[in-house]
Amino acid sequence: MTLMLRAADATTRPSRRTAPPAWLVVALACAGQFLVVLDVSVVNVALPSMRADLALSAQGLQWVVNAYAIAFAGFMLLGGRAGDLYGRKRMFLVGLAVFTLASLAGGLAQQDWQLLLARAVQGLGAAVLAPSTLTIVTAAVPEGAARARAIGTWTAVGAGGGAAGGLVGGVLVDVLSWRWVLLINVPVGAVVLAGALLWLAESRAGDGRRLDLPGAVLVTAGLATLAYGISQTEASGWTATATVVPLLAGLALIGVFVLVEARTAAPLMPLGLFRVRAVSSANVAMLLSGSAMFCMWYFMTLYAQNVLGYTPLEAGLALVPSSLAVLLGSKLAPRLMPWLGTRNVAVTGTLVAVVGFGWQSTLSVTGGYVTSIMVPGILMMLGAGLAATPLAALATSGAEPGEAGLVSGLVNTSRTMGGSLGLAILSTLAAARTDGSATPEALTEGYALAFRVGAGVLVGGVVLMLVWLPRRTAAS
Repeated sequence: MTLMLRAADATTRPSRRTAPPAWLVVALACAGQFLVVLDVSVVNVALPSMRADLALSAQGLQWVVNAYAIAFAGFMLLGGRAGDLYGRKRMFLVGLAVFTLASLAGGLAQQDWQLLLARAVQGLGAAVLAPSTLTIVTAAVPEGAARARAIGTWTAVGAGGGAAGGLVGGVLVDVLSWRWVLLINVPVGAVVLAGALLWLAESRAGDGRRLDLPGAVLVTAGLATLAYGISQTEASGWTATATVVPLLAGLALIGVFVLVEARTAAPLMPLGLFRVRAVSSANVAMLLSGSAMFCMWYFMTLYAQNVLGYTPLEAGLALVPSSLAVLLGSKLAPRLMPWLGTRNVAVTGTLVAVVGFGWQSTLSVTGGYVTSIMVPGILMMLGAGLAATPLAALATSGAEPGEAGLVSGLVNTSRTMGGSLGLAILSTLAAARTDGSATPEALTEGYALAFRVGAGVLVGGVVLMLVWLPRRTAAS
């Protein structure tokens, strides 16, 4: 965290107190982001213990993950706009409080339905909290190189949360119990909540607009229904009624949302925002890149455990170099952006990731740690870190102050929906290649296919970035 960041937020209300240093504001926002992203992945290694303790069915076990993901994706845009209208600090506090209390409820759950309800409420809290974290970061630092460094820190912490999930979960389950993958959020959340109450300043759009309720209902229902349909693909397949109906319904609701927004005087999502090249191109690029990058941890963990025979804790430790690589890439990107340009850094990072995905697609049943996990993992995540920071900087660079929360919600939605869609597609392809076989050889072929397709998706992302992303921004 750099100490050179300077607070500069024209929308922040004046205070008699001395404004806290920008690095402290960024640290608090990043702590909130870390918790949100960590909980996407930390429960994965605890699922077997949860099933044994609460007698969860196979479908119920799937919903431990899906309940969080669907609520998170569905309410993200609403959470971002609420921050613009009602205050970014207020929404940060509300989201963090809901998230922390739901974590406590989930950790103390005695029945399966209690755990699933707590996970859904956690996702709701995360959807309110996550957009505020990026908005608070961008409001605390003026646009330019300093903001790029701050966004790099935000990206690194978020990526680190996703990367640390397997390791943190493995340690907590082995040393304590599955309940602590949720309960650990309570003391951390309480500390961050206290710090936010003391040091964060309030900011909002301040134009007196009301929340576009029809738009909010339509987009939330549409995104949540779409996320539900995506979550059904693993269990039911892409052509099953249980998958097709919610996918079509979600798309239809989003289509109606677009029509309503075009006729609303104060829309939740001003469609003119997508005419800003930086916003539209960077979000599409993030969705496309996230669809491949998000899957890396999933397939690498499965390969380590199901083929190479690693324990959950060993699998988490095996990915530590990759976790450090994504942090390095996220912090290196802001230093390269003034020299190479924002677009070129995003392209370079994605190309590095392509090399890693291509290497990983050659994995074998007898693969060694260094050549089959460590080196390709480092390349994939170094590239992810290099690409994510400039894309986030581009996506937020074209937003008006009154739209900052909405754009932040859009950034998080693009990454989340891209990751969910990519995981659903690549998991389906991998399962089809194994053809029901659980032998190490069959599983290896399925995982290798997923990484090959991921590499192809990223190549398409490189082409899109070269054609569509702006050449220069204030950050570059």
